[in-house]
Amino acid sequence: MEAGIEEITQLALTLPVNERAEVASQLLASLDEPSDPAEIHRRWTTEITRRVDDVVTGRVQGVPRDEVRKLLAADRAARQV
Repeated sequence: MEAGIEEITQLALTLPVNERAEVASQLLASLDEPSDPAEIHRRWTTEITRRVDDVVTGRVQGVPRDEVRKLLAADRAARQV
């Protein structure tokens, strides 16, 4: 027996807030992510290739770890004020 959208929605609304958030998160993720492992692999391969190419061609410059840590520490300190 299939439940209709209204029935599912009403049932979901009876869940505690944290469980509703998890259901909402999973539903939203299902809209954005392909379920086909081959498609996921293809997309990651494309993204990794693009990022490597950006570094190799100089379009993107790396940032030294120590500098990143200083920037993060400064950002964290600014947020605690």
